[in-house]
Amino acid sequence: MLDLAFLAFIGTVLLLGLKRPFLWVLLYVYIDILAPQRIGYTLITTLPVSLIAFAAAFGGWLVFDRKEGARFSLRQGLMLALLAWCWWTTAHADFPVEAATKWDWVWKALLFAIFLPFTLTTRARIEALALMLVLAIATIVIGTGMKTLLGGGGYENLKFFVNDNSGVYESSTLATVAIGLVPMIWWLARHGTVFRRHWLVTGFAAALTFACLLVPVGTEARTGLLCIAALGVLLLRYTRRRVLFVAGAGLLGLAALPFLPHSYYERMATLADPGEDESASTRVAVWEWTLDYVAEKPFGGGFDAYRSNRFSYVMPVEEVVGNTTTIRYQEVVDEGRAFHSSIFELLGEQGWPGLFMWLALHALGLWQMERIYRRWKGKTGEEERWIAPFAAALQMSTLIYLVGALFQGIGYQPVMLMLVGLQIGLASYCARIDSARDLNARSLQRRAALMDKIGGAVAA
Repeated sequence: MLDLAFLAFIGTVLLLGLKRPFLWVLLYVYIDILAPQRIGYTLITTLPVSLIAFAAAFGGWLVFDRKEGARFSLRQGLMLALLAWCWWTTAHADFPVEAATKWDWVWKALLFAIFLPFTLTTRARIEALALMLVLAIATIVIGTGMKTLLGGGGYENLKFFVNDNSGVYESSTLATVAIGLVPMIWWLARHGTVFRRHWLVTGFAAALTFACLLVPVGTEARTGLLCIAALGVLLLRYTRRRVLFVAGAGLLGLAALPFLPHSYYERMATLADPGEDESASTRVAVWEWTLDYVAEKPFGGGFDAYRSNRFSYVMPVEEVVGNTTTIRYQEVVDEGRAFHSSIFELLGEQGWPGLFMWLALHALGLWQMERIYRRWKGKTGEEERWIAPFAAALQMSTLIYLVGALFQGIGYQPVMLMLVGLQIGLASYCARIDSARDLNARSLQRRAALMDKIGGAVAA
């Protein structure tokens, strides 16, 4: 029954796309994030629904879209260069089989992010993509929040729609994505035109924000707590009553403490003393190994290059004998541990060239959103006032993602690459508006100059 519901929805959107091909782009976003082929049980699991949606999205744009205003940007060029570089490192990978497996989804994520800005030529399309991103993630987040409230959480115990700890369904990744999309939720509530500003929309946004904040609690993802802290700091820039905001956030945090499980306290406590936690000690050891690795192989070792690591570190071990507790230190030998950081993931897999391209991609995005925010801040017209808040929301989402990416390997996360495509689309849209205004201004100047000449000739 579930398979039929998914297939009926996908089939309906495919049919509607014959009249509005952009719907096929949204359909691919929905399928890529939610992965209904992994949620179903029978028929849908055998169909290449993701490939069908991608072919429809690209084919619909190629054949039916008028492509007015589509342009190739510098950041798209960076993603294309990163895609080509990943292809080269995959061909020379230390672990060819494992690298080919990761390459199979990374190239699709990068290619779609490169393609996406070409389709975002109007405000309606930009908003529709933002709405689809939020609602697709909300489908997962709402269920996660309900399970957390009902006591079904816990580190590596909270189950989502799929029993697969990968992609956006990985607990730390979901926590980062959920918190990162909170600014987008409130932009849609205040400036959205699909669902106009209304108390029901505001109520849903508040409930969804609460569910997003519950994700780090239910998954006990330490990265999620850092992302919440980053969100709070970033919001200070756009808050008029900062003292009241800080006080209110503190009171809400204190009010939530009695309802948090003891296991959550224990896991968050490791942030204060990472040396006492095996996971944190492993990460530091992997990062040190990565620096030594790229010193010998500056072009990286291809996807999953971490599989060749082997290192040792010292961990404290408590021994309780009666009423006496002693601590001794023992050496732990580990191998084949993941990078647990997007910085070191890119560095180890793609070397210094790949890391530079990735950092430049996001740094340019932050700078671009800042320029747009300052350029359009204070606009009051219906067609303009949404731009600056949207740029601010995208900038905050990127910064939160980068905070989360410091402690997990999500350098090629599809949702975040879609946000990059959304940023490029917004920048192109604003550039087209400015170009049109400049053209109109020059036309008016030429007309005024012509009228002055005519007036002078008549007077003569």
